[in-house]
Amino acid sequence: MIEDFLNPVDINQYHQISSLPKQIIGKNIKIYNKKEGLPDLKQFSIAIMGVFESRNSFYKMEKNELNDFRSAFYSLYPGNWNINIIDLGNLENGETVEDTYSALKEIIIFLQKFNVIPLVLGGSHDLIYPAYRSFQSKKQLVNIVSVDRSYDFSQDEELISGRSYMSKIIMEQPNFLNNYTNIGYQNYYCAQEEKDLMDRLYFDSISLGDVLYDVKQVEPIFRDADIVGFDMKCLSWQANGEINSTPNGIDSRTICALSRYAGISDKVSFLGLYELGWSNSIFNQLLAQIVWYFIEGVQYRYNEFPVNINEGFIKYNVNLSDREIVFYKSNMSQRWWMELINDNITNNKFKTSTLLPCTEQDYEEAMKDKIPERWFNAIKRLH
Repeated sequence: MIEDFLNPVDINQYHQISSLPKQIIGKNIKIYNKKEGLPDLKQFSIAIMGVFESRNSFYKMEKNELNDFRSAFYSLYPGNWNINIIDLGNLENGETVEDTYSALKEIIIFLQKFNVIPLVLGGSHDLIYPAYRSFQSKKQLVNIVSVDRSYDFSQDEELISGRSYMSKIIMEQPNFLNNYTNIGYQNYYCAQEEKDLMDRLYFDSISLGDVLYDVKQVEPIFRDADIVGFDMKCLSWQANGEINSTPNGIDSRTICALSRYAGISDKVSFLGLYELGWSNSIFNQLLAQIVWYFIEGVQYRYNEFPVNINEGFIKYNVNLSDREIVFYKSNMSQRWWMELINDNITNNKFKTSTLLPCTEQDYEEAMKDKIPERWFNAIKRLH
């Protein structure tokens, strides 16, 4: 059972919450502890879990850093939520990094059997790899979204670390990766070879400047994601509270908006927040709020996946100079999708979905005889 891998929360470390109002999160979620044991997980929607695996990390995280996060998170007030949340405590490191991967994979598979979303905090960004493996075991095609200042590829296909886990995923056979999208990349942290590989594989990416200019454009990307990972090195120094860190990055408001987009996606079934190297009060409060916004998003999911275009959708046929693209708009959520038609019927990926989430701007571009870039990349991947 998964309790063999977990170290329960020591609730005695959070005695300060006893003096706070009864409405706070810390008094309204289930906290796994030694005294009460592990409850029936079927009743929960989200399971929070700390991880200390930092042998491949840029930063070495101390265990008390998650204690500081929990103090900040437990002290917040919940929204108008009717979903149940459990804090499972922490996953202790295995004898090797691969042992940690294996344990995390088994926990994710176990939780997903009950439709519980694992929310992992800590460790290095390569912990997305066991999350991917949990989908691979079901032979399910996977879309990964990474909020990161770099692409995390490597020229050494055998090396797996916080900088190269994506190479491991891409090279592995059989391969179930359908798409990888990077949000917030910064050109000076990305090698030209990595950019060329992104183009060759028709993966999607949005630069830091574009994200900050219009954060709403990334919502469809999360809507199509199964796995989402945030590398917290993506934050600007104003957001993480460390003046000696990176000068450019995602600000505190934008990172919370991205987290809410991940939560509100009907497909996202795993969230990881990695590289928690900033052990200060500002960062821990921000981390708590990022988690808060993800839960808020899950609460207000539209349940529009899988999409049923026969009910509650408006269809728009757009004739371009060399093709037709069909768009659909939801009457309930006002969100948009565009239809993918694959004439390569021998390609199994065609069977996954024929609708791609998009923005109203994609529809407007098509009306101007311009093919949306995400539609073009998706068609190329299908072939």
